[in-house]
Amino acid sequence: MRGAVIHAPGDVRFETLDDPKILHPTDAVIRTAVTCVCGSDLWPWRGLEPIGDAHPMGHEYVGFVEEVGSEVTAVKPGQFVVGSFATSDNTCANCRNGFPSNCLHREFMSTCQAEYVRIPNAQGTLVATDEVPDEELWPGLLAVSDVMGTGWWAADAAEVRPGSTAVVVGDGAVGLCAVIAARERGAERIIAMSRHASRQKLAREFGATDIVTERGAEGIARIKDLTGGIGADSVLECVGTAQAMRQALHSARPGGSVGFVGVPHDVSVDGAELFFSHVGLRGGPAPVRRYLPDLVERVVTGRIDPGKVFDLTLPLDQVAEGYRAMDERRAVKALLKP
Repeated sequence: MRGAVIHAPGDVRFETLDDPKILHPTDAVIRTAVTCVCGSDLWPWRGLEPIGDAHPMGHEYVGFVEEVGSEVTAVKPGQFVVGSFATSDNTCANCRNGFPSNCLHREFMSTCQAEYVRIPNAQGTLVATDEVPDEELWPGLLAVSDVMGTGWWAADAAEVRPGSTAVVVGDGAVGLCAVIAARERGAERIIAMSRHASRQKLAREFGATDIVTERGAEGIARIKDLTGGIGADSVLECVGTAQAMRQALHSARPGGSVGFVGVPHDVSVDGAELFFSHVGLRGGPAPVRRYLPDLVERVVTGRIDPGKVFDLTLPLDQVAEGYRAMDERRAVKALLKP
């Protein structure tokens, strides 16, 4: 088969790779329907995460089951399935407590920008649709495997409630999906922080009621102005930088909550400052598997359309252009078709 391999910063190649095989009785192999480039893939692309030896890339996927191991009964060959970027058995104590992304047998997916993918822990990870969905739904279902599930986790962790005010820090695919999640969870006012006109437009389409273009101290001051000097009930941090975290923590009201889902890079939190702020803080890798049945249903019924975050579609063999376009902010998110 063929798939994406990163060799060095700025160097992703489409290469011939070994076909995936069933290695354990809990595995499945799927044929990729569509896959994509994630904003978190840009960290190694930009040289901000170590790469080490050349290795495959990609952790978002939907596709058709080709083969299953002897212990996999939840899905069968021919079915269309959606999974999570973090695999899980869905039976261990952490999974039962609602955190399958911290499963005791967790494996993070890392080979999905390819024609075929081996899925560990397939019994607990994969969710089959009732029938093969129309192709126009594939981007939305692909978003559910990570960015929509992560946006939902941001809203959940930030305790977005009906009638509340929510601030979304970040206008990438996760931030835009977080706007959808805040709306679906009943937020009355959703303030999206964005400096890009095309992303502002999509944020409003997804449910944002206000746009804040300022950043840093000015951005915090603007949020305070919009909330009567108090701050927001919920802040959804969807970037992962030190500036974004500071902005999120200082934009929440006393007693408010911050959900942080951007993978942290050089982020530190002042314990004393957090202590006296009365702001709650929760985050981590999104427990996507917990949300999959609900989110798949919302996409299939047309209630939400997170697939709109894909504003560039490329053949899989042009994956490197997908990285470049996202790195240069010519695209929010690149969809890849095998």
